Amino acid sequence: MSARVILYSRPGCHLCDEARAVVEAVCHERQERWRELNVDLDPELQSRYGDEVPVVTVDDATVAFWHVDPAHLCAALR
Repeated sequence: MSARVILYSRPGCHLCDEARAVVEAVCHERQERWRELNVDLDPELQSRYGDEVPVVTVDDATVAFWHVDPAHLCAALR
């Protein structure tokens, strides 16, 4: 089974660290699979997301960028 939630991030990004903590907590609570992709390792992702990281998608739809609201992420997972 693939992950419904994807966190697009880059190393050294403090907002990415904050987003990771939110995504990890919400997904753990809701027993959802998630994964993290480093945009700097893929030129297409780097071009698509640029400086908007972190970006969080649920079922391929963007639900957050820069800041992740736990309530909003929970709603997107319903």
